[in-house]
Amino acid sequence: MSDDLPEPDRIEGAPHPRDTRQIFGQEAAERDFLAAHATGRMHHGWLLTGPRGVGKATLAWRIATFVLAAPVEGGLFGAAETPHSLDIAPDHPVARRVHAGSEPRLFVLRRGWDEERKRLKTVITVDEVRRMKSFFALSAADGGARVAIVDSADEMNPQAANALLKLLEEPPAGVTILLVSHQPSALLPTIRSRCRELRLAPLPAQAITAALEQAGIAVEDQGAALAALSGGSVGEAIRLTNLDGLQDYAAIVRLFSTLPRLDRPAALSLAGSLGARGAEARFDLALALFDLFLSRLARSGIDGPPLPEAAPGESALFARLSADQGAARGWADLHQSQGARARHGKAVNLDPAALILDMIFKIDETAHRLSAR
Repeated sequence: MSDDLPEPDRIEGAPHPRDTRQIFGQEAAERDFLAAHATGRMHHGWLLTGPRGVGKATLAWRIATFVLAAPVEGGLFGAAETPHSLDIAPDHPVARRVHAGSEPRLFVLRRGWDEERKRLKTVITVDEVRRMKSFFALSAADGGARVAIVDSADEMNPQAANALLKLLEEPPAGVTILLVSHQPSALLPTIRSRCRELRLAPLPAQAITAALEQAGIAVEDQGAALAALSGGSVGEAIRLTNLDGLQDYAAIVRLFSTLPRLDRPAALSLAGSLGARGAEARFDLALALFDLFLSRLARSGIDGPPLPEAAPGESALFARLSADQGAARGWADLHQSQGARARHGKAVNLDPAALILDMIFKIDETAHRLSAR
């Protein structure tokens, strides 16, 4: 893909995974891969799974660089010492070529560029998979290993998935295929069965903070709140940071702190701000924040108020609005119905501010009903 074209596997505001030097919080997955590599009988297909934004693509690029830079066992100087890390020195020729996007033994399968529409394609097509097959058909320049990264496998259309399955069923010699998947259950069962899985877990606050600082994003004392609202996803934490998500969530908590007596002027002001025209990304995040608010509120009635708080006053508000399991059920029912209403509202292009205001009034209505029990 040309340097001046957008990359579908890059999170806005963060370095590309190939340029991320370190991965945080996924030591177990790295150890599992290294243990398999040490046996000398490594599987040809690897499925990297877990929530979006927890480091799957970064790990895939680290594995790819490691595999391509690893010395060939039984070479001139005999078998190399078993490595204990995927780290490859930045000045290693393979690392330099991977960083520059010029490693001839690495193929990246991702959504291509649509020249006619001048935008990225919405899916990975069979043509891209055929290009990968042709790449594997060529002999590697030095006869060494070859690696392909598929990011993400979830984006393949059915024809592309079937073509990839054939490669996994009859892999060329010396090939490692790394599939990144956020929703592995949606993949063909036969693709899953022909890969070894590396599951990556959501990240704790400390790892979120370290990953954001590596990306050049200062979080100060907001790491715990970002970890709570992002679900342990660095990618989601970056979105929250870029779009002032913590401030918007705090505004939602402040608005509902007066329930069951809603401040209607404040509600109108917040809906107008979050649903402003031309700010689609912030509106999408706002819907996610309302969803998180209701989810955390419902859980509070069962598990107790969340700690740490994601916004000042959140725990006290939740303790008051969701004091027992009966209230928790009421908020859980609203959480489910509001999610469906939000999806429908987006699908039919309802006015964003009106959709948010409707959500606010439904929360107000539920608070009144539950307080009257």
